[in-house]
Amino acid sequence: MNTSYMKPKKTLKTGRSDFELIVKNNHYFVDKTMLIYEFYHNANDIVLIPRPKRFGKTLNLSMIEHFFDIQKLESAKLFSEFEIAKEKDFCKKHQNKYPVINISLKSIKETDWNNCLRKFKSIISDLYQKFKPILIKSDKLEKTEKQIFQNIISKKANEIEYKESLLKLSKFLQKHFKKKVVILVDEYDAPIISAFKYTPKPIKNFKTEKLTYYENVINFMQGFLGDAYKGNNDLHKGLLTGVMRVGRESIFSEWNNFDVFGITMPYFSDSFGFTRKETEKILTYFNLKDRINDIEKWYDGYKFGKIDNIFNPWSIVNYIAKSEAGFRPYWVNSGDYSLIKSRIIEIGVKDKIQDLIEGKTIEKQLKDNFVFQDFETDNELLWTLLTDNGYLTQIEKAKYGNYKLKIPNNEVRIVFTDIIMTWLNTELKITRDLLIKTAENLINNRINEFEIGFKQIVGDTLSYFDTAEKTDKTTKEKIIIHEQIYHVYTLGLLTILTDDFIIKSNRESGEGRYDIMLIPYDKSKNGIVIEIKQIKKQGIKEKKNKFYKRINTARQEALNQIEINQYYKEMIINNIKPENIIKLAIVFAGKEPYIL
Repeated sequence: MNTSYMKPKKTLKTGRSDFELIVKNNHYFVDKTMLIYEFYHNANDIVLIPRPKRFGKTLNLSMIEHFFDIQKLESAKLFSEFEIAKEKDFCKKHQNKYPVINISLKSIKETDWNNCLRKFKSIISDLYQKFKPILIKSDKLEKTEKQIFQNIISKKANEIEYKESLLKLSKFLQKHFKKKVVILVDEYDAPIISAFKYTPKPIKNFKTEKLTYYENVINFMQGFLGDAYKGNNDLHKGLLTGVMRVGRESIFSEWNNFDVFGITMPYFSDSFGFTRKETEKILTYFNLKDRINDIEKWYDGYKFGKIDNIFNPWSIVNYIAKSEAGFRPYWVNSGDYSLIKSRIIEIGVKDKIQDLIEGKTIEKQLKDNFVFQDFETDNELLWTLLTDNGYLTQIEKAKYGNYKLKIPNNEVRIVFTDIIMTWLNTELKITRDLLIKTAENLINNRINEFEIGFKQIVGDTLSYFDTAEKTDKTTKEKIIIHEQIYHVYTLGLLTILTDDFIIKSNRESGEGRYDIMLIPYDKSKNGIVIEIKQIKKQGIKEKKNKFYKRINTARQEALNQIEINQYYKEMIINNIKPENIIKLAIVFAGKEPYIL
């Protein structure tokens, strides 16, 4: 076979979001070009598409810029191999026919307003600089307009002129090219999120007339974006991307040519993130298709609109590029989730986080418009924040306008276990070393040593939880039940073991419900099934031998329950060898656990 005309194998380029660079240099590109067609034909002049960070927003805006930009005529050939090229009439009519402004605000993460304004000026100056070779020499612009243009570049303009700079630039481009403008804004909400994060609460300053950092940013953005998009006769189409669906009353008030297409909307559903088909295709290309099952567990699980099985593109690309390093939290490690972490710990939703870590779903309302001022008083906004940011995903719509939410995959579960770990360390003063040592003793069947560590964990934590009186159905005795004791135990182990085990609790298996089960991903390792019993605490007059007899009786009942109900059946189904299944009974007498 003559191979002289075979195309060289494509390579991966991580960390770059330049469409031209990727395609021109024969890097692998997942075809999202039909987003161009869908965006253009949307009934709204301005479209806001919020998606989690690193889900392809910047690359998609670069792609749209290269398609429409009248100054990039040479870019037409970049699209020849992609789906959009099949829309010949559309391409003939619209490709490289409009001036395009593409500005990203993602780097505006300053801690105060003065530095934030300086950053705005720098980014806007760089944007103007791109058009200087054309506009500064244009005979269509008046002298005063060129002076404004030059002042923006040299950073001599005042704040009002920078607020109007996006509008002004669109007017300059329309005058020069005699064509209305496409305006693209990437990560529009980055300055708002940073301002909220670094503004002392409450964010509204009632004591003085001086605006807070957050109020200054909102005020600037209302002019910067509002002037450019609202009632701009020189605007042809507009697209904004970001993470949050910031409320209309904050920035987008009175925009009647604008709509938001969030993650629950059945539009642009496959435009961000990789579909299963796209993921299988890229894995096949790089000879990694055989790992699809494990890749699903780590990087799949998102649902946008009605499309299930959306994979995290950042993690997929990084995994393929570094596949020999194994599965790592590439997406989680690429950003800052401190706002989310502090908020979860602050409002105290550890029971819900525990359910999510175990793979359960919760039902919560997702707000269409997120107003940061309300975040201070409305704890339920946390779930919208988590879902918009990609730490949870919607599964389906539930009753009363709620959505069923879950953690999408193993990678994101690490975030929540880290939050639980922080809580254990700071609030309950349990060290990571103790948790690791105790967990390792359990999974290696060193039950004596496990009991010692477990007793210490329980002794340090049990007093933090409410107790309730309950009647034992068998003995009719009233005993004190520590309702969350096994959850505390599970939390401690989850923070250490979720990389290597599927952690489950209170699930059906065999003929009944087990309390806790740890199923190893490595089928050669030990699996653990745990049944918990509780007995009345030892009385002062009760002899020790009688007390320990009651403990042994309860322990044997728990072990019998495991055997009779075959709680371990799920592990057998998961190919865990019977000799590698640890069956453990834990008996609580008050606060004291007994295992052996």
